Amino acid sequence: MSLAVTTQIICFSVLSLVVIIGALGVILLENIVYSAFLLGGVFMSVAGLYLLLNASFVAAAQVLVYVGAVNVLIIFAIMLVNKKEDLKAIANIKSRRIISTSICLTLLSLLIRVDLSNTWGLAEPNASIGEESTVRIGEHLFSDYLLPFEVASVLLLMAMIGAIVLARRDVMNEDISTGLPVDQELIEKPNEPLLIKKN
Repeated sequence: MSLAVTTQIICFSVLSLVVIIGALGVILLENIVYSAFLLGGVFMSVAGLYLLLNASFVAAAQVLVYVGAVNVLIIFAIMLVNKKEDLKAIANIKSRRIISTSICLTLLSLLIRVDLSNTWGLAEPNASIGEESTVRIGEHLFSDYLLPFEVASVLLLMAMIGAIVLARRDVMNEDISTGLPVDQELIEKPNEPLLIKKN
């Protein structure tokens, strides 16, 4: 076994361990801020796995899109919408846990079955697509996967509109700076000057 193969196996083992531990931390930690930061670490480790597969463009897209945009957006959303509410008992929590656990175990068993039923071989360095990966991704995105790509963009647009509607509803119900309820007269007549009442 050569030094390059040994180094690749060690890097793959470390990155896989970081992905597994980080994913478990995301779902098991009670502090949501720590979960968001661990999610960023998981995304970075997945980008490292893409680099091991010689998919540099996919690794760069992983870092730019997921770490630089999605994870930062999640962290900002957690920081901005940090409402302290009393914990309430969730109805049917045991049945929900049983259903979610059974679904996760089913998916895990399917992944293990696929892993054991297939023969995985190491790709030859000469057969790697290398710099042509960007060209092939572009060809597939605008030919074979054009419809799913457009559907995903429409779904993202719908999610953004829904977030704006929900945020607007919160603004209309209470003032951001004080947290006090806004008078209905001010909502109906927003262009009129605000009169400060003196006690």
